[in-house]
Amino acid sequence: MSPKTLLAALSFLVLATPLAAEQGAKPEINRPYVVNPDVAAWNRSFESERREVYVKRDQIVAATGAKPGMAVADIGAGTGLFTLLFANAVKPNGSVVAVDISPAFVEYIQETAKKRRMRNVTAVVGDGIDVGLSEASVDLAYLSDVYHHFEHPAETLASIRKALREGGRMVVIDYERIPGKTPKSRIEHVRIDKRGAIQEIEAAGFKLLEDKKLMRENYFLVFTRK
Repeated sequence: MSPKTLLAALSFLVLATPLAAEQGAKPEINRPYVVNPDVAAWNRSFESERREVYVKRDQIVAATGAKPGMAVADIGAGTGLFTLLFANAVKPNGSVVAVDISPAFVEYIQETAKKRRMRNVTAVVGDGIDVGLSEASVDLAYLSDVYHHFEHPAETLASIRKALREGGRMVVIDYERIPGKTPKSRIEHVRIDKRGAIQEIEAAGFKLLEDKKLMRENYFLVFTRK
């Protein structure tokens, strides 16, 4: 390779790196959950009748196919709404691990599970890149209104893929992003639409199994490992 060609290649890499970093969510979208969050206020927000996934929470859990004995990972668990629902769905021999980047949320989930004597629940703080789960440790990875928050989608998806057992599934629920229909504030907040999410997730080594028509404001996608 000539010096001129090498210089051109290096210049491309320097320019391409920031572009790759911008594919994920900007850090400020996640800051309110990490820096001194009002956990009680967030819990009320997450468990509001104005939120479609809360209204349809029981139908959603049923649609994931969660069964007794399964190991479930609730990625981006928030204050644990679905963590606790899954804990009931997989008992007596199943388990649920909640992963969130907010230490305050994780502590809240741990305290709630302890108060309710739900011994099949654990909660861990993620670093926003790797979900921190053991290889081939879960049957179902569940992501509710969290995919658009991934700052490093390729790396985070790779860690989830690694954690899935053979035949395991990943459910991704997130907001629709339809110009002219979706509120402008949500379009500005959500970094990627359903089609883009599918492309991004399949590029990370997953295969789309099903697009469930369960909600109006959110899509419900089921993936498995390729």
